[in-house]
Amino acid sequence: QVQLVESGGGLVQAGGSLRLSCAASGRGLNDYAMGWFRQPPGKQREFVATIGFGEDPLYADSVEGRFTISRDNAQHTTYLQMNNLEPEATAVYYCAARTSRYFSDQVTWYDYWGQGTQVTVSS
Repeated sequence: QVQLVESGGGLVQAGGSLRLSCAASGRGLNDYAMGWFRQPPGKQREFVATIGFGEDPLYADSVEGRFTISRDNAQHTTYLQMNNLEPEATAVYYCAARTSRYFSDQVTWYDYWGQGTQVTVSS
């Protein structure tokens, strides 16, 4: 069993930055691809970024160049650095783990999810 706990959300003004963290516990973590997703108010959960092993991370077009996903395997922690935030980024952000070394941008391909952390960007 894998548990994921997100932190780092909050309220920020447009143009500001936040760094989200996802602390993982359980077995096999260093072989799992990790992803960040978000769910804006009244909308479906959507892909933000994902990281696997050996290849460049993948980003949603809407965050490319402003968000950076990274992982620290020794600490079992995945990060999402978010810069130049826009009000449209307001959402609950979720960390997810996939029991595969290959990443994916599909919500349904992930096996474990955190409880989410709220990010609110004011204009």
